[in-house]
Amino acid sequence: MATIVSTLFSSLDGVVEIDPAWHFPYFDENMGAAVDEDYEDADALLLGRVTYDSFAGAWPDREAAGGEDATFAAQLGDTRKVVATRGDQDLGWRNVEALQGDLVEAVTALSAEPGIEKIVVPGSISVVRQLLAAGLLDELRLLVHPVAARRGERLFDEGDEVYPLRLLRSDVFPTGVVRLVYTPGEIPGAQTYDDVTDKVPGAEGA
Repeated sequence: MATIVSTLFSSLDGVVEIDPAWHFPYFDENMGAAVDEDYEDADALLLGRVTYDSFAGAWPDREAAGGEDATFAAQLGDTRKVVATRGDQDLGWRNVEALQGDLVEAVTALSAEPGIEKIVVPGSISVVRQLLAAGLLDELRLLVHPVAARRGERLFDEGDEVYPLRLLRSDVFPTGVVRLVYTPGEIPGAQTYDDVTDKVPGAEGA
């Protein structure tokens, strides 16, 4: 089965709906290298329709313009792109296809295809939520900006289920951006306050 990796820009208060006003001032060579690593060796990109439309509305023109970002734009164009959409209209970019049927079933089938070893999910908040709920996400990679956005869509919505995560890696950039790489984990045991009173400041052994 393929490794499924989510890559998201986030504010300190959990907003992952990016506002250029607080995102781009923090984008430097360190963040660029992190993004490059996230996309490295991707066999397919899995995108929600909103994220796809944003990509398709910008990157083909940037590739054609031949600027400094043209190499990355060409990389995105050349990569297989699978779009979660209910529409049947032409998606208007090369190497792109619509995801057919139920998202979880279709992603499970995609990850089992021969030659598919890494699937990257850029943005696509709704898709990431569904993958988390289904237990299909292998890594959640966040670039957390040192800013409270205060408005915008957050990754984690209201729900009954807790998602324990295990930190695999953390990096702090000079801008104050923190890169956090998580994988699904487990809560470390069942404890109440009575079980940790010996750890309270001032307690014997604390």
